Amino acid sequence: MQGVIQSYDPATGDGVVMDDVSFVEYELAQDALAGSIFRMLRQGQRVLYSLDDSGLATHIQLGSEVDMDTPELLPD
Repeated sequence: MQGVIQSYDPATGDGVVMDDVSFVEYELAQDALAGSIFRMLRQGQRVLYSLDDSGLATHIQLGSEVDMDTPELLPD
């Protein structure tokens, strides 16, 4: 799944990601950044994530342009 970080508190690890397709907001799981290159997240950051059994966003990863289905830039 892919979405955008709506909020993140690095002191507590609490945060919210909004899904790109359904616009549903999911709270971040406490282990959301485990194994990730991220140490913190910023509002508006586009990410890939999974949902755990409790419906919390976890396994936060930075998506590549291919993963995020970002349109290619037009040549100058």
